[in-house]
Amino acid sequence: MTSPAPPPTSDGPRLRVDAERNRQRIIAAARLAFAELGVDVPMEDIARRAGVGVGTLYRRYPTRADLVAATFETKMTAYADAARQALADPDPWHGFRDFVEQICAMQAGDRGFTTVLTMTFPTAKRFEADRARAYADFIALVDRAKAAGKLRADFVTEDMPMFLMANAGVLAATADAAPETWRRLVGYLLQACAVPAAQPLPDPPTAGQIYRAMLRTTHQQRDGQDPSD
Repeated sequence: MTSPAPPPTSDGPRLRVDAERNRQRIIAAARLAFAELGVDVPMEDIARRAGVGVGTLYRRYPTRADLVAATFETKMTAYADAARQALADPDPWHGFRDFVEQICAMQAGDRGFTTVLTMTFPTAKRFEADRARAYADFIALVDRAKAAGKLRADFVTEDMPMFLMANAGVLAATADAAPETWRRLVGYLLQACAVPAAQPLPDPPTAGQIYRAMLRTTHQQRDGQDPSD
């Protein structure tokens, strides 16, 4: 006589539902914490905000980089999509201008965004693919605006990180007192990019120099230092 089969259990599906719920809570908590305080928020603080144990957080995201990449994946996709949409604009200058304004607005809304742009995540394939897509489209956007005679000929891709660093400084200085000041800065920068306003500029920094500058600024902001010190 064979033994009856054990009754079906719902533990498997239930555990998967619980795990997904925890994942969503962790990502939501990390997104808010990174936007408010930057990406160096203690993992314990994120676990507390999410209402989960630290062990649960580390089982899902073994390293801070894993959590950062997962948290900013949708933001990086939005970044890449913004470049693609700008490239589709029939007016090359309008597309370039809208892209710069949109990325600076993303930066204004999320303190961690600029930091993430200086980081690489080799295991986050989608994240890195979106980054590469955004960069390629930005190069095409710049070339198209120049070819149309709208963007100054000496604009280089390294100027965009420089804009973001300048914007970060204004955001940090005016966040409490005049949080919309960054829009005026971006307006000035865009006017300076337009051909009618173009005047000779000093040589631009190299890609390596601007990357090191971004890393230095990021580290100083993490440590609570003034980048000008």
